[in-house]
Order: sequence, then C-alpha cells, then structure tokens
Amino acid sequence: MIVRTYEDCRDTDRHVVTEGWESVRMLLKDDKMGFSFHITTIFPNSTHEFEYKNHFESVYCVSGGGSITDIATGETHEIKPGTMYALDQHDRHILRGGPEGMIVACCFNPPVSGREVHDETGAYAADVEDAA
Repeated sequence: MIVRTYEDCRDTDRHVVTEGWESVRMLLKDDKMGFSFHITTIFPNSTHEFEYKNHFESVYCVSGGGSITDIATGETHEIKPGTMYALDQHDRHILRGGPEGMIVACCFNPPVSGREVHDETGAYAADVEDAA
C-alpha cells in the first residue's frame, strides 16, 4: 500500500514548477501502478498549448476554473470544479487558467517518471525504456 500526503510530496523532487503551472506528482512510474497521478496548479490567466503525443491524460478540476480548446475543432469548453476531460486522441489543445487559476487532479498513462516538462511541441517525451 502506498500512502502519501500532498505536503510530503511537495517538499521533494516530485514538485515541478515551470512558468504558468506547477505539479506535485504523487504517483510515478517507479511506483509500478501503470499510471501516474498529479495535483497540478494552473496559474491565473495563463495560457498553455499542449499535445501529449506519447501519453493519455485525464483531468478533474478540483477548484478554480478556466477553459480548454480543442485545436482540431476549435471547440472550447469551460472548466469548473467537477469538470473532467480526457485526452483520448492525444488531442492538441489550449488550456487557459481563469482569473483564480485552477487546481486539477491528473492521471497519465503511461506513467511519467517525475521530472518531465513540456517540450517545444507541448508534449512529454516518450519513456525511452518503453519505446523499445
């Protein structure tokens, strides 16, 4: 059984901070669960273009809000507490934090190893161990 607190993880290298967002990765690849689990804060009024070419992601909004735009269709959806979205087609998207920002719980499959940040295309790199 794995039991961790957000505060315990925040004070380790599981806490990744970049311009516009920060993420506390509570479950990682080394935990051998088949997915990773993150609590991510999207900073207020920030805009991010992402495309997880190598991962599937599901996201649940815990607090705050913003929006997500599917770049392929141009469709924009409001995100507020209780909203879930899943990137089941490796969807290229624009994520916007509202005036309060937002806190979301995220699951990635395959799991990330921990220090990933988005590359120039908005993706996390594929795990080289899994690519063979």
